[in-house]
Parts: sequence; structure tokens; C-alpha cells
Amino acid sequence: MKGDVGFFMYTNAEEILPHDLIKQIQGYIQGQEIYIPKCDEKKLGWGERNGAKAQIRERNHTICRRYLNGASIEELMAEFHLSYDSIRKIVRGNRKRQLGINKGT
Repeated sequence: MKGDVGFFMYTNAEEILPHDLIKQIQGYIQGQEIYIPKCDEKKLGWGERNGAKAQIRERNHTICRRYLNGASIEELMAEFHLSYDSIRKIVRGNRKRQLGINKGT
């Protein structure tokens, strides 16, 4: 049986785990919910599941391209609803990547 606990879904261990394993776990915890994290190889980075990371990368690429084609920072601020500092960081970060400059070097 599945149920809601706050914002989290839970699955009854008796439905998916062998009885012997449940007995071993009960040696550590009983009658409480526990979180079992995904294996490292199955974890997705921030924004990879919903596409936000790709959208921001594409937006930043567009900002840099428009800046290189003559758009002012103020124009880009208005178009992308970002602060002056945010636009500057995006443009400077792109310039550093093009020159092969890494942080801390």
C-alpha cells in the first residue's frame, strides 16, 4: 500500500522487500519512515530531469550571442528580465570559456 507522508510518497516495505531483510532493518529502526536514497549513478544533476539546466544554458548562449552582435547590457536586462550583474556574469563567463580560463588559475 502506498501513502502520503507530508510531501513524500511511501511504499510499505512488506510489499517490496524480502521478509529476512525487513527483520534485519527492524534491528535498526521500527515503525518509522526512512528515506533510501538513489544510487549515485541514477541521480540526476540540478535541472536535468525537467530541462531547466538546458533552457538556462540556451538562454545564456543567446544572451552572449546578442551581446557579441552589439546588444547593450541594458537591452539584455530588459529582454531577459535579469539584473545588470547577472548579464555581466553570463557574458564574462562565456568570454572566459572561449579563452580557456578556469577559476582559480
